Amino acid sequence: MTPSPTYQYHQFANGIRLIFRRTHSAVAYSGVYINIGSRDEQGPTEGIAHFIEHSLFKGTTHRRAYHVLSRIDGVGGELNAFTTKEETCIYASSLNEHLDRCLELFSDVLFCSTFPDHELEKEKDVVLDEIDSYRDSPSELIYDQFEELAFEGHPLAHNILGTKTTVRHFTADAVRRFFNSRYTTDRMVVSVVADIEWPRLVRLCERHFADHPLRTSEADRSAQPHFKPFCRTVGRRTHQLHALVGCQAPHIFSPDRTAFTLMSNLLGGPAMNSRLGLALRERHAYCYTVESQYVPFSDTGLFYVYAGLESGYGQQATELIMNELTTLATTPLSDRQLRAAKRQLIGQMAVGQDQGMNEMQSIGKARLNYDRVDTLEEMARDVEAVSATQIQELAKHLFVPDAMAALYYK
Repeated sequence: MTPSPTYQYHQFANGIRLIFRRTHSAVAYSGVYINIGSRDEQGPTEGIAHFIEHSLFKGTTHRRAYHVLSRIDGVGGELNAFTTKEETCIYASSLNEHLDRCLELFSDVLFCSTFPDHELEKEKDVVLDEIDSYRDSPSELIYDQFEELAFEGHPLAHNILGTKTTVRHFTADAVRRFFNSRYTTDRMVVSVVADIEWPRLVRLCERHFADHPLRTSEADRSAQPHFKPFCRTVGRRTHQLHALVGCQAPHIFSPDRTAFTLMSNLLGGPAMNSRLGLALRERHAYCYTVESQYVPFSDTGLFYVYAGLESGYGQQATELIMNELTTLATTPLSDRQLRAAKRQLIGQMAVGQDQGMNEMQSIGKARLNYDRVDTLEEMARDVEAVSATQIQELAKHLFVPDAMAALYYK
């Protein structure tokens, strides 16, 4: 295996952290991760983190909305952002010569956004349309409804987009209050993968980020989520039967996280030879799409198996899914199977690391959550350390029929 590159770290006095890897590509990938997401909302603020992500580009004390959007796109780069349950990320790709421009813009929108009333009112219509568009995609909507049912009563349950009612009632004052109290320097990580000398990058970030005073967040994640098993069928008049079967999984700091990642990848990862792909698609032709996902949060996690099925195959497909989960719990992997699973996951990690945008986001999130980044060698060692017994014990503990949840759209 080719030695992993060196990651370099810096932290400014105001708490903002920097993570960097130097490449020899003409393209620079940069972004800022903020440890705030939809689980930090409650009641009338549901959806406000996602709304703020949109609104950051709507004007600052230095620029109008058009000039914000043109700052990176105008030199051939790409500017974007996303919100998850626990993070917000603003990111860009550009030629290396325009990296300074990207960093300056990140600082401008994060510290000088004005959230003008007229722009927010227009953006409400955009988000309302996004909600409608999302509802027209059952293969995406089913994940959020699954989480709503599984974490009912907890902030992790609600949709990242919010509801039409909450979005319509957002005011500029509410947006500013939420933003000022939560998007603080102690929750920010600047992530860069680019061809630039480390001292120069530190100077650029010092110029754009270090002068802002230390601010700490009012966000509170002390309420513990509790997974609630269920079985629900929803009539949606879809051509396909959409099925989602899942359970609770290890949280992001769990010592079982690597083993569970390996097990999920073996079951339904992106490779065409996954166990679920072979069982449902290749052997029985029940579906075109079947995949598993492991989503760890800071204090819990979720494991899903999704399948878009031929109508009428729901029961047969669910039985096959449960059979594969049960097999992992009752039959340990052979040495050959375990070696093959490890080789596959390590290869996928290496390919992902070779893609600049993926790496920038990955190391930014790692610095945000763990305050460090594992090299590929370190990650590979963690994978190699997983035993067949560890996978089997995890499957026994988590893949219990009474602890599973299932949601069907038909």
